[in-house]
Amino acid sequence: MAQRTTVDEKLPRAELAAYLKALAAEFETDADEIDVDVGNKTITLTPPDEVDCSIDVVERSSLLRGNRETIAIELSWKS
Repeated sequence: MAQRTTVDEKLPRAELAAYLKALAAEFETDADEIDVDVGNKTITLTPPDEVDCSIDVVERSSLLRGNRETIAIELSWKS
């Protein structure tokens, strides 16, 4: 059974950068497990030495609605 934990929030750029740095620091450790903060919950994961990574960038421009840009980063692995 799959469990999904999702949080949607608006962060200042500095807080977003700090979150991504903390996540990167978790992946840089030699530990078998990493802790990922998702909202008010901490989830422990067990990534292998190599992780599948997909980065998707979408740029949309509209004369009426303005520009909209998104970045989606997906990391996945089998334990």
